[in-house]
Amino acid sequence: MKYFVLLAGAGEMPPWEELTAAEQEAGMARHAAFDEACATRPGVELLSAEALGEGSDATTLRTRGGEMVITDGPFAEIAEQIGGFYVLDAPDLDTVIELCKVLPAYDIDIRPVLDMS
Repeated sequence: MKYFVLLAGAGEMPPWEELTAAEQEAGMARHAAFDEACATRPGVELLSAEALGEGSDATTLRTRGGEMVITDGPFAEIAEQIGGFYVLDAPDLDTVIELCKVLPAYDIDIRPVLDMS
C-alpha cells in the first residue's frame, strides 16, 4: 500500500533558519538515515520525497460560490508550516510509523494513498 507522509510542522524542531549549520547538517543526516532505513527495509520502497518552500511562497486556490479565488500565501490561519513529504510503498501503517521515528522530531501526518483506478 502507498502512504503519504507529510512533514506537517516543526514539532519540537526550531525553525530551519534558526538552526546552526551543525544542527541543519544533523537534521539532513536524519533524512538520509530515513532514506537508508527505507531502502534496507524489506517490502518498503521510497517512491518520492521533496522539501517544500516556505508557506509565504504558496499560492492558494479557493472555490466559493463556483468562483475560484487565487491568493498569495498559505491558507489563512495556518499554524504550521508544511516542510516536505515522502511517498512510500510499504506493507502496513505500523512499518511506516516505525520508519518515521528515524526522522527529526517533526509533527507528521501519515495518510494512505487511495487507488482511484
